[in-house]
Amino acid sequence: MARDTLTKEQIVRTAIELLDEEGLEGLNMRSLGKRLGSAPTAVYWHVQNKDNLVRLAGDHVWDEIELPDHEAVGWRAAAMSMALGLYAMLTRHSWLVPAFGTYFFYGPGKARHDDHILAVYESAGFTGPEADRAAATVFTFVLGNALGTSANASLTRRIAREGGDAAETFQDTMAKAAEVARQFPRLRARIETPASGYTAAPEQTFEFGLRALLDGLESERTGGRAAGPGRE
Repeated sequence: MARDTLTKEQIVRTAIELLDEEGLEGLNMRSLGKRLGSAPTAVYWHVQNKDNLVRLAGDHVWDEIELPDHEAVGWRAAAMSMALGLYAMLTRHSWLVPAFGTYFFYGPGKARHDDHILAVYESAGFTGPEADRAAATVFTFVLGNALGTSANASLTRRIAREGGDAAETFQDTMAKAAEVARQFPRLRARIETPASGYTAAPEQTFEFGLRALLDGLESERTGGRAAGPGRE
């Protein structure tokens, strides 16, 4: 594909596909150009360098998160919906979590999301820094929960590159971890419970934690620390 027939949108979409499959370590202009049927120089002409390409890809995926009408559904339902959407996006594009530590991200996709989530918390009565803190608290919780999926994907790719069997390696590692855990009474009880696993979290743990977090924000809101218009 010649330079003048490529578009930045095509490059970014293809880069996201490559990142989803190979992670940050698998993204380079040569492999991207091959997927596009174009010379790497044509890709560079549109996106300048890898850092800028990752930034563009990282901003693009924020558009996947739906922005609910908080006036129609209420602030809490909107906050829950956006947190679930964020979690789904981060686990779908697991490369984005480690990328936060090595790349700068900005752009209209993320800005649109961030502006809307502030509007959600402001509609609940949080104002100024309080709305920022509420949004940041929920974001940090979601990011932490997505870390496990990201780490698992990264480890799986690394083991495969080294010629190993990821499933076998995980199984062996978990067996060793369980042996260590059996030295401790509460962990031993969980391991010995039928259909349980040492590292397996109970079902709906993420939803449970998110509800508890929003309960805390609700308490802050109704406790007088975040008084203001728009309270339900």
